[in-house]
Amino acid sequence: MHSARYDYGQNGKHERINFLSNNEKVPPKQKKGIVVGVIVALLVLAAVAGVLIWLFVFKANSGTTLSSRRSPRTIVFSGHMKLADVPFDQKLEDISSKEFTDLASNLEDVIGECIKKDSFLAKYYNTSVVTAFSHGVIGFYWSKFDVPGSDLEMVPEFSEERMLDALETAVQGSRSIMSPRSLKISEVTAALTDPRMARNPRSVECFYVLEAEEGKIKTFASPGYPTGYTSKSRCQWQIRASEKNSILVDFPIFYIEDYCPDDFVYIYDSLSSDEYQAITQKCGQRPPSNPLAVASSGNFMLINFIIDSDVQRPGFEAQYTAIPLSNVTTCGGILMETEGVFTSPLYPRFYPPAVDCKWTIKVAPGSKVRVKFTMFRMKEPRVDIHVCHKDYVEVMGTKYCGEMTSLALTSNNNVLEVNFHSDKSYTDKGFSAEYSAYDPADPCPGKFACASGICIAKERKCDGWNDCGDMSDEIKCKCDKEQFPCDNGLCKPRMWVCDHVNDCGDGSDEKRCSCEENEWRCGNGVCLPQDVVCDNKQDCIDGSDEASCKSSPGICSEFSFICNNNECVNKVNAECDRVNDCSDNSDEAGCDCGTRPYKLNRIVGGQNAELGEWPWQVSLHFMTNGHVCGASIISDKWLLSASHCFVTNDPANHVASNWQTYSGMQAQYKQDGVQHRAVKTIISHPNYDHMTFDYDIALLELSDPLQFTNTIQPICLPSASHVFPAGTSCWVTGWGAQREGGQVSMMLQKASVKIINDTVCDMVTEGQVTSRMLCSGFLAGGVDACQGDSGGPLVCFEESGKWFQVGIVSWGEGCARRNKPGVYTRITKLRDWVQKETGI
Repeated sequence: MHSARYDYGQNGKHERINFLSNNEKVPPKQKKGIVVGVIVALLVLAAVAGVLIWLFVFKANSGTTLSSRRSPRTIVFSGHMKLADVPFDQKLEDISSKEFTDLASNLEDVIGECIKKDSFLAKYYNTSVVTAFSHGVIGFYWSKFDVPGSDLEMVPEFSEERMLDALETAVQGSRSIMSPRSLKISEVTAALTDPRMARNPRSVECFYVLEAEEGKIKTFASPGYPTGYTSKSRCQWQIRASEKNSILVDFPIFYIEDYCPDDFVYIYDSLSSDEYQAITQKCGQRPPSNPLAVASSGNFMLINFIIDSDVQRPGFEAQYTAIPLSNVTTCGGILMETEGVFTSPLYPRFYPPAVDCKWTIKVAPGSKVRVKFTMFRMKEPRVDIHVCHKDYVEVMGTKYCGEMTSLALTSNNNVLEVNFHSDKSYTDKGFSAEYSAYDPADPCPGKFACASGICIAKERKCDGWNDCGDMSDEIKCKCDKEQFPCDNGLCKPRMWVCDHVNDCGDGSDEKRCSCEENEWRCGNGVCLPQDVVCDNKQDCIDGSDEASCKSSPGICSEFSFICNNNECVNKVNAECDRVNDCSDNSDEAGCDCGTRPYKLNRIVGGQNAELGEWPWQVSLHFMTNGHVCGASIISDKWLLSASHCFVTNDPANHVASNWQTYSGMQAQYKQDGVQHRAVKTIISHPNYDHMTFDYDIALLELSDPLQFTNTIQPICLPSASHVFPAGTSCWVTGWGAQREGGQVSMMLQKASVKIINDTVCDMVTEGQVTSRMLCSGFLAGGVDACQGDSGGPLVCFEESGKWFQVGIVSWGEGCARRNKPGVYTRITKLRDWVQKETGI
């Protein structure tokens, strides 16, 4: 057991008040004049009276009410006790039966008597409640302690160890205690518990006992579903099954407020709210493609539903059933095929607690085994992922836990063992893994073999990008004439030298640039003394010397955020960062955008987008041709796209009535949850050049406004001063062709790409980019937007929790070609035009 730590509250001591004696109040004075003396005496007496009134009334009240202003604290412990000599009676599972009531009352008395033997606990003890019995006989309980505001400094004394000591005061020999009421207790647990989950099944509302049956799916829901729950909801469900069964609970609908300290569902592999037997705690909203689904390790489960916020959400709907316990405990095995898939127990449901599995993969002699985890999620509170002392996968003596976007392992011979372990508390999605046999002499035919076992295109080796994830493709490289040798041994494209970006990682590509160490290099390349930075003067023409300064009053540059009141904020990316930088708070106005309502797990390897993953993505259909271009939602009435979708040799493309928009779409052949809108107006930028694709931006006004839902949300547009540094990982999405010359995709696709610095962008495009364009992708090729993605968004995630659209898919040479990255319309340069036309 582990002790809980609490922060100390106020000290609880009264302020000290010192009263003056009569001699001290009025010092003796010599009589110099009757009139003067009387006046002075009256003034002194008035002053003293005022001081006394203040002392007695105000200051005294301040001191005496200090402790009363400190809210009392409730401490609750939950756990179970095993009763050694009590035969199990089925009626004990019925909380309304006399058998349950009698034994529960007896055990509650025993708990109370033990606690009262500890003088400290006895002082604050309120009550104990037995909530259930199970086979064993095991009694589940909680004990409550009330600490007044004046004693809050005593809260840290309430430890789980102290509670256990109190309950074991009469331990004899084998950890058994003999109570005065003839109950022999052979096992005791205690865990600090959220007091909101302490429910008395015999005296509270919203308490349910459910029975799960094998082969039958039953349902229950949160109170008020689907209209919505109310604040201060406190509900609890005890679910039981027959002794040889386990319980499965699926939540096809799960939508509560996304702030777990206030609103949450807490699920236990127990019939008490014991932290050490918690399965999971969840809040927020989950999409149908990623539902919450859990299992117990035995024949009972406890579900708590706690709501404290005033925000009303629909709640949840749950389905439950029983399955044979052997389905949960049986896992692992010997795998002898040349390739295959294996998963954690019950995947994609949460794996059950207290399970151990072992897979032995055997392939032909002379071959080796490669395992690639396409999904890996074993996150648990307070677990160091470098130690993995609770739930883990163990391969070749190394334990893995937490959440990983990439994990590929290779065996040393033709046999590989994979062990999976889950302890008694907290479970998660688990894993799905693919394994295959390969020839160690040629592990990646036609490709480069990373040290991790991943295969990548040979062209990506020594190209300056960490494609393997472990840098194995970028070490031991011989730099060619087009590459720059970093001091740390890496090779980077020579065109990246002195581009304001630390590409090498050790700064060596920026060391030998035109400016000395004690100089500052402006954005236009001019070198100035270092002390010009943040001196409240605009020394660089572009104002870059004042761009990131906390305070540069009166300095406005292209890096400054302009408030509605025309103030300049010299802070990088000031808007929508949850900090009010403008005096009129305009930097945080209009920030109801760039959020994804659904909670989504990251899936490794797949490129199909999940439902609701990109809620601002729109599919544009032209007449009867189906999907032609993409767009993004920037408000309920306006979409953002590319001019080249509409300004073509065919005038029909610029006729608004020929276009239809589909928002909330994942698959082109599915219309569930999709909102269809006609286009009312098409506004192409007046400076659009169909030869160079400069100013490639268009606005679409919808005939009817969109209704924002879980799968339909606007994206945030960056201000003109917003900075997206080179190397930033962003995402491009669309239904475009998955290869050059191919057909459009039926499923929404996503691809992670990196922003390429402007110097490189200009060089690889041979000077074809303008300041209204940016490059993103990989110089080695392989990942890019393609035909059909045009007009779609390039979006980046910021630390503020918001997604911003940095670009619009515009043009490129082919798709995913080497040294031919995708070119996008740079929104920051055209932000003022968007605002002028739409008011957004």
